[in-house]
Order: sequence, then structure tokens, then C-alpha cells
Amino acid sequence: MPQQTECPSCSEPMDPEDAYCGSCGTSRDGRAAPGAMPNGWAAARGEAVPQQRGPVCVHCGQPQVTADGYCEGCGGAQPRPRDHMEKALGGVAGVSDRGVRHHRNEDSFTVAATSLPGGDPVVVAVVCDGVSSSDRPDEASATAVDSASESLLTSLEAGRDATEAMRAAIADAAKAVADLATDGAGPTRPDLNAPACTYVSAIAAGGRVTIGWVGDTRAYWIPDDRAAAEPFRLTQDDSWAARMVEAGLMNEAEAYADPRAHAITGWLGADAEEVVPHTLDFTPHVPGVVLICTDGLWNYAEAATDLAYYVRPDARTEPLATAQTLVKFAVAAGGHDNITVAVLPIDPPAVEEAEEAERTPTALDLPVVTAPPAGQAAPGDGGNGGNGDDYEDYEPTLPDIPVIGSPAAPLPPAVPPTPPTPPAAPPAPPAVPPVPAAAPPVPPQPPHPPTA
Repeated sequence: MPQQTECPSCSEPMDPEDAYCGSCGTSRDGRAAPGAMPNGWAAARGEAVPQQRGPVCVHCGQPQVTADGYCEGCGGAQPRPRDHMEKALGGVAGVSDRGVRHHRNEDSFTVAATSLPGGDPVVVAVVCDGVSSSDRPDEASATAVDSASESLLTSLEAGRDATEAMRAAIADAAKAVADLATDGAGPTRPDLNAPACTYVSAIAAGGRVTIGWVGDTRAYWIPDDRAAAEPFRLTQDDSWAARMVEAGLMNEAEAYADPRAHAITGWLGADAEEVVPHTLDFTPHVPGVVLICTDGLWNYAEAATDLAYYVRPDARTEPLATAQTLVKFAVAAGGHDNITVAVLPIDPPAVEEAEEAERTPTALDLPVVTAPPAGQAAPGDGGNGGNGDDYEDYEPTLPDIPVIGSPAAPLPPAVPPTPPTPPAAPPAPPAVPPVPAAAPPVPPQPPHPPTA
């Protein structure tokens, strides 16, 4: 069977019957196509030979890619810088991908690291998802990420509390996105389809984690040992489905199966009625990772336990590989939306021995006190045969109190329930009084005789 060959000029495949390349017109032996201006002719006339300029097309290999991102040779669209992005620093990593169905990536993210005034390291991750139905959603998400990350780093380096820094960053991001509506690059009415995005970010410092969000971008906690500690979701969506579940009108499965499930009720943008930032602060006591992601990922594994199944066991030590694996999973599952995820490894703070000794014990930490056998002295009894003279001023603590139901404090005998009293018989209907007999008719009297 005849085999295809390659064009000697542009390396495009050529069928055996092709005399010239269909892409660049070069003949099979390397000569220019008929009608093409030979290089020697232009050189002989002292004219410069026009050179093809531009990046090389990823589809046909010709350097004819124009500024709009399309190849003039084959018409193929070229990958944009935001179609796939990866970034990793010490202690944090993130990956974003366009997916399969969308023509551009409207997600944006960043990861950063800095130091607190005392020298302790702190890492920051910000993820934003542009609202596709708004104008310029890709610009909205990028603007929010840039503004929020700059605000977070500035506040943390100045020693500001993490929760306060988070709220200030969300406010700064909201203002920056709202300003896009009046920059002259969009519709004349800023309240009409203004640029908008959702937001989530995380701060990790010294084992303490602070989360902030607006919209339906999410944060999850995934421990290393998922048999001893259960993964869980840290955020609550600002969405129609979440409100239905919160109001008790639907269960979660019904709400998220509804076509209106992903209609958001909170976002950043000029047409947002009120931006209500949500924040959460916690200190995990086991090692693990915090994931922040867009719905392009969690749509395929919504529950924390489901998402944890796809998280690598070594996620805490390999955050970039973990983010790459999760993005590949979402693309393989359909890639219906843009996919972005950032991974923050978390190590619990070390507890010093002195702090452990000074810690106030709880009821579960106290030893259980049991009664000694009859005739045997209790510990500290002084050999008094258990007469209790040494405990004259002793007040029992919680473990000294016998457990109800134990031999020391048996339950009282059960009293059989009283049988229910049968309902009383209904009263008899009232007797009908007898009808009195009719009086006998009075016979007619003869008329009186007339008087004189």
C-alpha cells in the first residue's frame, strides 16, 4: 500500500498522488509551486525576498501565526497562555486548565509565599472563576486574583490578623472588579452584564488555616490518614441549590440535580447588590492538605469523601503533582468547564512538653476511680481499714461519681406500665316520653229552652 510522505518544506503529510504540498505549494522535490516567485529572481533584481514572520503554528508548522492567535496558513487557533497554567512554590502549588468545552480559560489563580513580621513563613493561594454570562469574565477573574493577592501579602507582612487581612482582600478584589465596568472597555451601562467572578482564597501559617470566599468556589480539608480522620468541605456555596437545602425545601441530591443548581447568589462585580464575604479560621490537629478549587473540578466529585478518593496519598509532600492529577481527572471526566485547583500542605503545630504538662485536663483525661474490695484500704487511707478518716474534707470529682446503671448505682426496678383504662360506655340515649291519650269527646248539650 502506498505510504504518505512529508513535504520537504513544511513537513505536512502528502499523499502518493500529490505532486505539490497542499499547505505551502512546494513540490515533492523541493521546488516552488508554479507561479511562485523564485528567490533568485528577486535577488537578481536587487529586491529583498519577503520572509514569513510570526510564531510557528502548532498545527501545520508554518510561521504564520498572527496577533489574533490564528494561523494564516491553516487557520488553526493557537493555544493561549491561559489555556494551561501551573505554578509551584515551597509549600503551595496550583494548576489551571481550559478544559474541553470552553473556548478560553475564564479561571485565574495565583500562589505566593512570604514571611510574617516575626519571621514565620506564610503561604497564600487565590482562585477565582469568571462568570461566563457576564462581560469579560476572564478579565474579572484575573483582576480579582491580582488585587486580592497583593492585598493579602501586604497585610500579612505588616502583621495584620489573618481574618482581618482576608476580609480586606475580598473588599479590595470586589472594588477592583467593579471598576472594570466603568473603564470604557465594556457596555456603557455598568449595571448591565458587568464583569463578574466568584472568589476563594486560603492562608496557611504555623498550622493555622484561614479561608475566605464569595460564590460557589470551594475549599476542602483532606487529611493524610483518611481512615482515622474524615475529609470535609470548608465552604458553603452562595448558590440557588445551597439556599434550597438550607431552607429545607430539598435535600442536597435533589437540589444539585436541578437545572438551577449553579445559579449563584453571591459574586464580585458592579452589579452585585451586596458583597458578603465569608471567612473561616481553624487549626487542624492532623497533617493534610487544603484544596481550593472551582466548580470545574468539584462538579465531578462534589462530596469531600468522593474528592478525597482522587487526591494522591502523598499530596502533602507533592502538591504540584496532586493538582496536576486532579485537573487530569476533571478533563477525563468531561472537562465541561474550566478547571482550577490549588493545594496547600498543612502540618499541625508541634505541642511542647511544657505546654502539654500545663494543659488543663478534661473529664476524659482524668483516671477512672474504682472502689477497693471490702476490707482493703483505699490508696492514701493510712491503713485505717478504709474507714475514710483521711477523706473527711474530700469532695468527689466526676470520675468518682458512680455511673448510673453500674453495680455501685443500679437502676431502680422497672415498674410495669399501667394498662390503659378502657373507655367508658357511651351514655344511653334519652327515653322518648309517651304520647298522652286523647281526651274523650264531650257530647253536645241540648239548647236551653227559651225563657218568657
